[in-house]
This record gives sequence, C-alpha cells and structure tokens, in this order.
Amino acid sequence: MYSLSQSVDMKGAAGEPLPSPFKGLERLGVEIRRGELSVVVAASGTGKSVVGINLAIQSNVPTLYFSADSTAATQLSRATAIITGHDAKSIKAKLHAGRFEEYGPALAQRWWQRFNYSARPTPAELELYLMAYEAVFGIYPHLVVIDNITNVDTGGSGTAEEFTFGLEGLCDYLSEMARETRAHVMAMHHVIGDYSDGLKPVPQSGIKGKISRVPALILTVHKEIDGMGGRVLHISPVKNREGFEDSSGETYASYEFNTRNIRLTDLEATVDF
Repeated sequence: MYSLSQSVDMKGAAGEPLPSPFKGLERLGVEIRRGELSVVVAASGTGKSVVGINLAIQSNVPTLYFSADSTAATQLSRATAIITGHDAKSIKAKLHAGRFEEYGPALAQRWWQRFNYSARPTPAELELYLMAYEAVFGIYPHLVVIDNITNVDTGGSGTAEEFTFGLEGLCDYLSEMARETRAHVMAMHHVIGDYSDGLKPVPQSGIKGKISRVPALILTVHKEIDGMGGRVLHISPVKNREGFEDSSGETYASYEFNTRNIRLTDLEATVDF
C-alpha cells in the first residue's frame, strides 16, 4: 500500500491525456486519458470506426489497433487518406492494382502504429499482441483500439443475460488492461434497435448490453446528412468520470465527416444545450 505522497511516484503515465484531434469534445471537458477504458457507441454504418481511426492517425501516438470489423484493405485505405488527404476510393483502387508505391514513404513514418486484422480475436490474442508490441518497441502502446468489442471471442453466450454478463466481464478485463499497460483502451460497440438508424442522439440507455458500469468514458455517435452528400457526426459524452457528461445524449460536439478522405474536422458551432 502507498501513502498519498508515495502515490505521486506510482502514478506514471496513467491519467495523461492523449493529444486529441477532437477539440470540440475537449471544450466539453472530455479527454482521452491513458490508463482508462472508453467505449464509442453508434448504429452500424454511422461512423464509430471512423472515430477510432481518426483518433489513432490524427493523434499519431504509439497505437495497437484490433480491426476485427474491417479488412486490411479498408483500414489501409482509410489511414492513407487521412494522412495524405487523397481520395480513399482512389487509394484502394491503386492498392488493388499494385500501384501503391507513392504512399510508401508516408506510411513508413508511422512504424509505431500497428494493426491486427483477426476477425475473432480472443483475450489471449489481445494479450499476446500487447506483449509483442512491448517486446519490439520497449513500451506498451499509448492507444489500443478494439473495433468492435462484440467481435472479441470470449467463448460464446447462449442467452441475453449471458451476453450482457460476458460484455461486462470483457469491459472489466479491458479496463484492467488499460490500468496495467497505461494505454487508453477504446472499444467500439452497438446500440439497441430504437437507435439503429443512427439519426438521433443516443442516450446512455441506448447502449446494447447495458455495459455502462465499467468504462470511464462513453461516447455515443449519431449522424446528420444534408441531402447533398455532406455528413456531420455528432459525438455525445453520455458518461465521463473526469468531466462533463449528459446521459441523455442531447449535448454533443459536431464534426464534419469528409467521406472522400475520411477526415473528421471540428465544426465551430458544436454544442446543443
């Protein structure tokens, strides 16, 4: 056990905010802190994976990204588009055509950002890759993304109650992972049916499986489409142990989603009180 004075030395990097591209959320008092678990919740196709890849690439910190929900070609195209500003579809076409050489130098500079594309990683696999990262680089990643949390194979569940218990147990495990490695662990998750269109704010009660007990931070995402091909993502802090929260989801920061280069950019008018 440690005194308060001794705890100063024990803190390490835990609680240190990552450099975040999400300035609107920061203005709401939301920080992505090392040593903590967050969950990003949205309907399928709304943009939760876009939030994860933008945080990883724009923050440019040591990252281990478990991309169970997207293929290597998809994530490589998205990441390259965010880095270069080029069109993601054109990048993917060049990738499949074997004409990808022009992007090599830019990607080579991101050697500390690593991806795993297993469709059903187990907790043991998560641990193995974390240990491998530490063995190669001498540090644990500052950011670990689990995309999606329901893709992690914990042995299966036969009933809704077992499903919820399994998700809660997995969140406990990921929270402990964050504490032990001092990484920020961000997991993507789904909504219940009432919010499956992705067009209205998602409250804390709209999270599938009722897993809100464990994470230090829960962000829900809904979208706004202007009818002319433009899209805005609204990100709501429905749980936040370290700052402002609104469990209704009605308070949010807003981001322009450039579907061409996959970048999220802050909008000035961000808050709906």
